[in-house]
Amino acid sequence: MKENWEDLKAVVEGDEGIKCIRGGGNPRAWNGIRYKTGMSEKNVGSKLLSMNVATVPPGAVAFAHIHVDFELMLYILQGKVRHEYGEGLKQVVENEAGDFIFIEPGIPHEVINIGEEEVVAVVARSSAAEWDKIVDYPSKRRPT
Repeated sequence: MKENWEDLKAVVEGDEGIKCIRGGGNPRAWNGIRYKTGMSEKNVGSKLLSMNVATVPPGAVAFAHIHVDFELMLYILQGKVRHEYGEGLKQVVENEAGDFIFIEPGIPHEVINIGEEEVVAVVARSSAAEWDKIVDYPSKRRPT
């Protein structure tokens, strides 16, 4: 995803050690998920991590993908989600509001909103680059 880094920097307040984004910034989208503009190397100069808030509409799918060389943690604020994961996406775990999720690097996974409401989650990555190190994985749900 090619983004204008200056637009991402425009929502940041502060300097010299502490930076803020009020209200989570403007929404962006990637792979069926909407994200508030959070913090990353692109706007606050982070070197090791990024963080934002993701929303997944009811019935939506974030098609199968793999995080290359970074860890990811989520905290579900609202909704119900299913991760189909592992080789061939044969393993399943369902989570709901109040659950924490950890995804190891290199694990194929697909995210499905299985509830009636939007899923809202805080997403933290051990990569300051956000989406730059994510690759597609085969999915029967992905449009051709």
